[in-house]
Amino acid sequence: MMIINFVLAGFLLFLAIIIYFAQGDGLIAGYNTASEEKRKKVDIRRIRLLTTTAILMAIVFLLVTPFIKNDDIIKVGVLILIVAVTIIVI
Repeated sequence: MMIINFVLAGFLLFLAIIIYFAQGDGLIAGYNTASEEKRKKVDIRRIRLLTTTAILMAIVFLLVTPFIKNDDIIKVGVLILIVAVTIIVI
């Protein structure tokens, strides 16, 4: 189970790096199908940050879940969500 989590986390990290640094805008759902007029209205840097933060939140949850008890998973998930929202708002 842990090996699968690490492999999936590695893939998601690779995807997050492509989206944020290499400008993988075509991988962002909705943005790649929007018309050129709608794309000009959108702050793509903000969408990249939001998408990357969501992916990083999933990575942290994947890497943390094997080490915690079932009772504490919801608490950890809420904590990760609060941190991610704080990063996005700032």
